[in-house]
Amino acid sequence: MSRRNRAPKRPVPPDPVYNSRLINMAIRRIMYSGKKSVASGVLYDSLKVIEERTGQDPLEVFENAVRKATPLVEVKARRVGGATYQVPMEVRTDRGVALALRWIIQYSRARSGRSMVAKLANELMDAANDTGGAIRKREETHRMAEANKAFAHYRY
Repeated sequence: MSRRNRAPKRPVPPDPVYNSRLINMAIRRIMYSGKKSVASGVLYDSLKVIEERTGQDPLEVFENAVRKATPLVEVKARRVGGATYQVPMEVRTDRGVALALRWIIQYSRARSGRSMVAKLANELMDAANDTGGAIRKREETHRMAEANKAFAHYRY
């Protein structure tokens, strides 16, 4: 990793259907091998499924799921005098959203089921209702940070 300078943040354009940057970020994380049309089809179809099942605005359910899966603190490894400590750190908003999207997609892929559309729709609805793998992962991350609160003075 280069220590010289940080790569500039590239602005994410909003998606054409919902005009949401968050949707476009999710599409880019679902995508395999540059197949963006397939990834966008999966996400849009799962949002249609959410709308049919809940009767609510699917964009609201999606944003709510991401908000609830976003971690506030995480632990980072820090070497001090030959020992490695798990130091709790606050999560920046952009990193928190990236982690939430990554976890939602990871746990929807791990679900049992036929299609990615159904698995993603179920994971998003579960996350919006404070259940599911992504929420469990966030709780686990918060517990780790709470358990290692004693090492908070080792922050960078």
